[in-house]
Amino acid sequence: MKDKKKSKFSFLRRLFGNRNKVLSFMEEEQLQSPGRMIVKNFTHNKLGMAGLIIFLCIFLFVMVGPYFFPLDLSYQDNTQTNVPPGLNFLSAPKELEGNVVDITPGTTFAVGVGKDGNIHVWGYTKITDKIDLADIPEEVKAANIVSIAAGYDHIVAMDDKGAIYIWGNRRLGQDALPDELAMASTYGKDLHIKQIEASYQFSAALTEEGKLYLWGNKNMADLKVKKEYQGHIQKVALTTYSYVSLLDDGSVVYSGFEKDNSLVNVPEELSSGVVDIAGTSNAVAAVKDDGTVIVWGNCDKGENKVPYFESKPVELYGGRYHFTALMDDGEVISWGDNTHGQASVPESVNSEEIETVFAGFYQNYAVTKSGEIKTWGLKGYLCGTDNLGRDVLNRIVNGGKVTMTVGAISVIISLVIGIILGGLAGYFGGWVDMVIMRISEVVGGLPFIPFAMILSAIIGTRISVEQRMYLIMVVLGVLSWPGICHLIRAQILSQREQEYVTAAKSMGVRERSIIFRHIIPNVMSLILVDATLEFATCMLTESTLSYLGFGIAPPTPTWGNLLTGANNSIVIQQFWWRWVFPAAIFGICTICINLVGDALRDAVDPKSAER
Repeated sequence: MKDKKKSKFSFLRRLFGNRNKVLSFMEEEQLQSPGRMIVKNFTHNKLGMAGLIIFLCIFLFVMVGPYFFPLDLSYQDNTQTNVPPGLNFLSAPKELEGNVVDITPGTTFAVGVGKDGNIHVWGYTKITDKIDLADIPEEVKAANIVSIAAGYDHIVAMDDKGAIYIWGNRRLGQDALPDELAMASTYGKDLHIKQIEASYQFSAALTEEGKLYLWGNKNMADLKVKKEYQGHIQKVALTTYSYVSLLDDGSVVYSGFEKDNSLVNVPEELSSGVVDIAGTSNAVAAVKDDGTVIVWGNCDKGENKVPYFESKPVELYGGRYHFTALMDDGEVISWGDNTHGQASVPESVNSEEIETVFAGFYQNYAVTKSGEIKTWGLKGYLCGTDNLGRDVLNRIVNGGKVTMTVGAISVIISLVIGIILGGLAGYFGGWVDMVIMRISEVVGGLPFIPFAMILSAIIGTRISVEQRMYLIMVVLGVLSWPGICHLIRAQILSQREQEYVTAAKSMGVRERSIIFRHIIPNVMSLILVDATLEFATCMLTESTLSYLGFGIAPPTPTWGNLLTGANNSIVIQQFWWRWVFPAAIFGICTICINLVGDALRDAVDPKSAER
């Protein structure tokens, strides 16, 4: 009985025993396959080398890229939704060089007017499938335009006779001029308008007499003016849903009727001495005659972090979340949100003599005294944006890091388990083989997708996104090893009777070394091929899990949930960039991995040179 028990566990002694018979390094080295020959064969495989280079480029792109494309999981912008690929937001036409009268940036476009009265529109100008801001009405083309203003979805223009023109989205009253303005435009009466502005679904016009007109969507914005301020307004600054007025006595007031607004409580310092005002989406800045800049309102994007400057601002402009100022010494400064580089003034701008500045949303234009136009800010999106206004390229880069990490770690886990168990089962056979094979059959028989769904239902939202990612790695690795285990077992069963194994045993090589240092390297070609296929399979499985709700859920990006977010006919037909770019890089990466695996198989196979 004792001898039977001893023989049952003899594989442990054979695996870790015989330490007194360990060979020297040089003796065991003579039995190993030459690595140099493998490298030489692989480098002569042009297709494999091309696949390796492309894969390494993609790998470096997604691993290093997040340092250059930082991901803000909370970011979304309704003004940048479903923008197609392009870098033309700042592409002012050459006809405006030395000919600029006015430029106003919009959400994804800009509009400018030259000294000849002609209007130019550039950038992504489509508001809807049927509305394109580049389709300038004929009456506007025939007029001599002297001033222009761009809102979120419409453009307001004024000619030299004071007539106002509006085009773009008109569904919510963007073109519903007040009666007095409409009558003046119809009968050619000049109301001497000195300022026109446009914002989110509403616009404003201010006359030289200080009278302010507001029109548009009254349900969204405060479009009423208190009577005591009419006739005393010198300048108006619009935000997304409201406005602030600069009066002729140098004070700043909220001249509307809304009370629940962060702009209502104007700082006491602005009761006098104010020379200019400008508004962003939710905040307003005012410049006093001593050069002091005061910002109030909702400043969660850093609009109130005014930089130190020694000179005085003479002109102030507001974008969506940033301010730009032209100083009395000609310097241009910007501050606030810098997501798209709109608050980083290039050195080339301040090296020139700047005459005036135009700013709005995420773009800035500085006109030099020679008429040259300098730009900085959002140029566009190389791969477009998604339905929440997020940069697709940014999400591809950061999502690729997650997907490749999940795939690689899962494959490593499955390979380690499969090689160890397959090697033991194939070499020792007997009851060891029987136990390992029965375990692998049980694991391999588990329905993977339903099992993952059960885990999702049990765990739910109890764990963080990072913990969910680790769980997916472990689950994929633990449930994927039976295939490689069976492959290794089958190969070792045929290899253990070979002459080199018999020779190694006769030389006293430990059986652990025979399995993992001599037999396994001789079947490495099949392992590499299986590993490459498994890598691609794990990435595809991650995509499937994301679709079923178990995978890494948005806003954390992966290549899988990027494709899942584009699985409807509208996206496929109209917003092709949302699925073409993720699918392309995913497909290229998978193909390159397989090319590398095939090339390694041929390089390791000692008979490949004969074929």
